[in-house]
Amino acid sequence: MAALTIAFESPEYPGNSIPSGRSPIDLAHLFKQTMGDTALEIEVLKLFARQARRAIAEIAECDEEARGQEAHRLKGAALAVGAVAVAEAAAAIEKLPSDASLQTALGAAVLQAELFILKLCR
Repeated sequence: MAALTIAFESPEYPGNSIPSGRSPIDLAHLFKQTMGDTALEIEVLKLFARQARRAIAEIAECDEEARGQEAHRLKGAALAVGAVAVAEAAAAIEKLPSDASLQTALGAAVLQAELFILKLCR
């Protein structure tokens, strides 16, 4: 049981802080979504990480309309797992799909979430 506790503690970040001041994944929200099934939590997070990576590639390559739609899908997936920063960055792209500079913020949020997920899965 101690291993599960350690596995689901917030991973350490350089300087012991996350730039935004919050965890990339809201583990309490994820716990509710998965009814406490830790194996399911890990599987859901792995699926989300793959989906987020694909979404970034799609957003970078598609036209404005498709960019907004892909950002909307990513926002929903992020909210489902508690990746609030990813959801916020995707929502910004959804609102302004013509602003290519917003993709940088999305990429950074997804990277933070992926690193957090990788640490949880080790």
